[in-house]
Amino acid sequence: MRMIGHLNNKASATVFSDYLYVNGISNAVEPEKDGYGIWIHSEDELAKARDLLTGYQRNPDDPKYAQHSREAQERKQREVKEERAAEKRHFDRDRIFKTRSWAGPGPVTILLILMSVITTLAMSYKWAPHIFDTFFYFSNRMRNAPEIMRGEIWRLITPIFIHARLAPPFEGMSFLHLPFNMLWLYDLGSMIEKRRGSWRFLVLVLVTAVVSNTAQYYSAGPAFGGMSGVVYGLLGYAWIKGRFDPNSGLFVHSQTMTMMMVWFFLCLFKFIPNVANMAHGVGLVLGLATGYISSVLSNSRR
Repeated sequence: MRMIGHLNNKASATVFSDYLYVNGISNAVEPEKDGYGIWIHSEDELAKARDLLTGYQRNPDDPKYAQHSREAQERKQREVKEERAAEKRHFDRDRIFKTRSWAGPGPVTILLILMSVITTLAMSYKWAPHIFDTFFYFSNRMRNAPEIMRGEIWRLITPIFIHARLAPPFEGMSFLHLPFNMLWLYDLGSMIEKRRGSWRFLVLVLVTAVVSNTAQYYSAGPAFGGMSGVVYGLLGYAWIKGRFDPNSGLFVHSQTMTMMMVWFFLCLFKFIPNVANMAHGVGLVLGLATGYISSVLSNSRR
């Protein structure tokens, strides 16, 4: 910073400071022994600022200075408002998800969470064999689909509700599986359902479940379960939709995406065993593709 001169009183220094501000010269006023010092931030503007100060000292009562001072105050007020709004947006986007702005989860999100919790708890008790066989992808554990051919098409979807069981093939599965998936479902589901509507959200969940479950079955057999494939699908959809269609109101922080991809590869390379990796991968790719296509269609309509 460089001082360009002094003015006798604070009011006069403030008016001139505003005049510099309107002329695009960043400055500051500091009290000194012999008045108020006028400081500017940029060396490149030193000559211009000194010329303006000389002109002001010759005729401080010129109406243009009062006019510029009012203009400066108006600008500063607008900048304060814009800065506060920017800080609020920055705070919202720094959170992992903007769940609090959705005023709670929608009905489909609540239903999915309840079905997952009830199914998982029930499988820990005497009803386990019956529920497990009903919800399993194919109850006969064979590489064909007699149940589907008989019309039991719910088996394409219901493995997403299985998160723990105290018997093979899920014996020993951590009960953290359920709360981990439900937290992600709550955040992502609340955001997407409130922004895109319950029906669209439900279709997205069902399609992702069918495709990711089927891919996992043909990749590794019928011994799998969990909402993770759907969660990765919702994650991919919200992330790519937010990037290519900002008006959608969807947003996933880049740090969140990085964390989930680290988790994805830890599971893929067996650092975390007994995970439905194919369901994760297919769900993520399907979500990314769906989000991108949806963004292109939305932008073309505008």
